[in-house]
Amino acid sequence: MKIKGPREKLQRLGAHSLSDTELLALFLRTGSPGQNVLDLAGQMLQDFGSLYQLMTASKAAFTDVKGVGEAKLAQLYAVAELAKRFFASKLARESVMENPQVTRQYLQSMLAHQEREIFMALFLDNQHRVLRAQQMFSGSINSVEVHPREIVREALKLNAAALILAHNHPSGRSEPSRADREVTCKVSEACQLLDIRLLDHLVIGHGEYVSFAERGWL
Repeated sequence: MKIKGPREKLQRLGAHSLSDTELLALFLRTGSPGQNVLDLAGQMLQDFGSLYQLMTASKAAFTDVKGVGEAKLAQLYAVAELAKRFFASKLARESVMENPQVTRQYLQSMLAHQEREIFMALFLDNQHRVLRAQQMFSGSINSVEVHPREIVREALKLNAAALILAHNHPSGRSEPSRADREVTCKVSEACQLLDIRLLDHLVIGHGEYVSFAERGWL
């Protein structure tokens, strides 16, 4: 039996069977004059380069996209926010070491679209569950000033046993700079003095990341 559209395909085969174009078409619901919704979804993905780039684009980026008005834009932003909250709620219930992919996805959802460098810390208990996810410092388009003492002070206030650090590179490239490595060493040294473990530092780019732990730098 031929499946007519993405909604029927989802009902018969499950959401995992849908392509990015079909998923996007479900949220857009309708196309534009002379263009059905699947064609509109496909054109948008082509113009933005990927589903990730589309979902993290600014409102101004949609100005010239025909068929996407305030209502559709609101739906897209609502979906993006829903994804953030899903990862946050999942992170709150699980050990970050048991499901590092969820941790990474949460941090990517929080940081990848930022136009300035933002430095975050996940403060963890002794079972590596998240006590608090907190933005610690905000910088410019290509740098952020990090104060290890402030991070350690917050960890002590929360009685945290471990930390995961993360910051974004608005340029899109996630390769850590020399400054990134130096500040990570300083935070690690400050943590060791107080018996707090620094588990990882993630540098978030556009659709990519670098983990200091995976590189063997911690």
